[in-house]
Amino acid sequence: MAAQAKYTLPDLPYKHDALEPHISAQIMTLHHTKHHQTCVNNLNAALSSLSTAVAKNDIVSQLHLQQNINFNAGGHVNHTLFWENLIPASSPSTSPSAAPKLSAALTSRFGSVEKLQEKFNAVLLGLKCSGWGWLVRDIESGNLELTTSKDQDIVPVGKKPLLGIDMWEHAYYLQYLNDKGSYAKGIWKVVNWKKVEERFESSPEGVFGILSGLRSSI
Repeated sequence: MAAQAKYTLPDLPYKHDALEPHISAQIMTLHHTKHHQTCVNNLNAALSSLSTAVAKNDIVSQLHLQQNINFNAGGHVNHTLFWENLIPASSPSTSPSAAPKLSAALTSRFGSVEKLQEKFNAVLLGLKCSGWGWLVRDIESGNLELTTSKDQDIVPVGKKPLLGIDMWEHAYYLQYLNDKGSYAKGIWKVVNWKKVEERFESSPEGVFGILSGLRSSI
């Protein structure tokens, strides 16, 4: 791992209130500038400590730091992908027709885009405590699959993330309270299908972009 790397909070490709009424400006502001920023801050601090531990050949400290690095690096990767998943509801990119190749693949795999959404929501609502739901593409077989990750874990090795939905309480609670189902239904109104298709057609490295090196280290 490049222990001295410094990471920064990415700007959103839209304003914090741009996803209303489906995701409130209050949630987006806190989620982006507080929760994601905290992951970035903690990641940079842990990487700095790791650099010191490596220089001292302090294996014990390196091992203790790894869990902290994995959590915060995963949070940075997952949230960066998540912001790109979303776009204002008024955009043409919120229609599955903006992703014709992916829509055809989803129809072949799940029966229709609508059935994919139903199955995905069932996966999301089946999550216990904190975590993420993912539409992924198996790198070896090319198959489309639904999976989950715990806490801030990234998608499993061998899977390319196409669409991730944050199911931590901070992603919805201030607006939806304990009604996770309404959050899961509403978020489809602001999914950026054009971006999801770009990932569908991209290499795994292309999906993660500048975070590829970080992702490969956790």
